[in-house]
Amino acid sequence: MSENRVMPEGTVRTRTETESLIAVDPSRRAVRRRRWFVDVGWKYLFALVVIFYAIFPLLYALSASLNPRGSLSAATALFSELTLDNYLALGETRYWTWMVNSLTISVAVAIGSVLMGAAAAYAFSRFRFTGRRVSLSALLIIQMFPQALAFIAIFLMLLAIGEVVPALGLNTKLGLICVYFGGALGANTFLMYGFFNTVPVSIDESAKIDGATHAQIYWRLIFPLVVPVLAVVAMLSFVATFNEFVIARLVLSSQDEWTLAVGMYGWVSDLLQSNWGLFTAGAIVGAIPIVALVIALQRWIVGGLTSGAVKG
Repeated sequence: MSENRVMPEGTVRTRTETESLIAVDPSRRAVRRRRWFVDVGWKYLFALVVIFYAIFPLLYALSASLNPRGSLSAATALFSELTLDNYLALGETRYWTWMVNSLTISVAVAIGSVLMGAAAAYAFSRFRFTGRRVSLSALLIIQMFPQALAFIAIFLMLLAIGEVVPALGLNTKLGLICVYFGGALGANTFLMYGFFNTVPVSIDESAKIDGATHAQIYWRLIFPLVVPVLAVVAMLSFVATFNEFVIARLVLSSQDEWTLAVGMYGWVSDLLQSNWGLFTAGAIVGAIPIVALVIALQRWIVGGLTSGAVKG
């Protein structure tokens, strides 16, 4: 039988026992390091890779915008030349006109998308009517078709409308806004529909007992409760419209009516005369409204995206 001997206090360890303890400690530390890397450490390494992958293109674009040569090959050495010539040159173009056009169209589409989507989502969430399920399915199915299928129809429709109402025809901002409104109900309605379902129906019933109409219930009770999803839809609509190129290029033909994406495309569309320095400077300045909007709506973004996703 082995005895568990307890060393009395003050006993000096032998040299062999001390060497064995020293030899065990490094092995334990190595095991702990491996365990830490398997459990936690790899996450930091992955985060560094993601951060580098996200930041490097931005640094490269910033370096190209500060390079006066106007070519991407000259910007391979990051921040080799620093000048604000490209940013100052924006004022000599129609850049700020295009910026105002993009902001005007994007704000109008964002507001319209919120109002239209919220009204549709409220109707689908609160009312039971014939064709409700079919309408919801139709909205989902229509979103599956490629956008390119509607290009010819949009062009011919605006061409015909412009002969009757010139303000809604081709080469008009109002006509482009109406085209964007046509695709505002799809994904936005489904996103809002899930959020509206999380609002208790008992609120509506209590208000009806007190004599409130559907309009009063919608604007005074439900609308303030769904502000998070309204903010998310407004942000998504604004960003998508601000960056949209194909339809805007199809509808708008005059340079004074162009949006920022269409106008800046002209700076790099010709391979022999492309000015990437001016383009990257315009892209960085054009990103400021989007970044400012995301920061302003940040506290509502997570709640608006997730609250209607899980039913409990």
